[in-house]
Amino acid sequence: MNKVLTSARKAVHDIQDNAVLMLGGFGLCGIPENCITALVEKGIKGLTCISNNAGVDDFGIGLMLQQKQVKKMISSYVGENAEFERQLLSGELEVELIPQGTLATRCMAAGYGMPAVFTPAGVGTEVANGKETRNFHGKDYLLEYAFNADFAIVKAWKGDTQGNLIYKETARNFNPLMAMAGKITIAEVEELVPEGELDPDQVHTPGIYVHRIFQGTNYEKRIEQRTVRKKS
Repeated sequence: MNKVLTSARKAVHDIQDNAVLMLGGFGLCGIPENCITALVEKGIKGLTCISNNAGVDDFGIGLMLQQKQVKKMISSYVGENAEFERQLLSGELEVELIPQGTLATRCMAAGYGMPAVFTPAGVGTEVANGKETRNFHGKDYLLEYAFNADFAIVKAWKGDTQGNLIYKETARNFNPLMAMAGKITIAEVEELVPEGELDPDQVHTPGIYVHRIFQGTNYEKRIEQRTVRKKS
């Protein structure tokens, strides 16, 4: 099976309107920049995006929000995006806020083939509204369902032609969990090498989870909030 494609445009060619997408990254760290750009150019609508956050106004998922491509955001943190706030308050955007650990666990459950998990996070809060609660050993837990995403789109530092991936430092955030969880997983990498060149002990995502891979270009790696020390 040849997993290698030559561009982001080709990698996302069959993502259609109303698809459910997982997008790796935390803030702007480790986001699949090239694929997001390709999705914006493709112009599809009605997307449900599962991501830790929604990017910023002019970068990341924020670019898709600008073009009104996103119908629903399933996220943990969304505080850096004014357009997100505007669409939420105007009723244009459906939002499901999830505790960060629960978001990660629901990704993991999907990757492990588990239909649901029980978690204590959110018990007694608005997060619990309408959800089954069960008591184990004297403690209440919420039933949370595994995600059911059509595509998982992730970004890695290095990958090989079989789809084995290595993430660099904090870019190893939601990417490994989401790579396991999509029906089709698309990986963009900064460096694509031939099969056999990666040290197996360093691989974070085995290639069995990855269906498509390509080498990206022109990564900005933008910083959300730059903080510097004052000169002493």
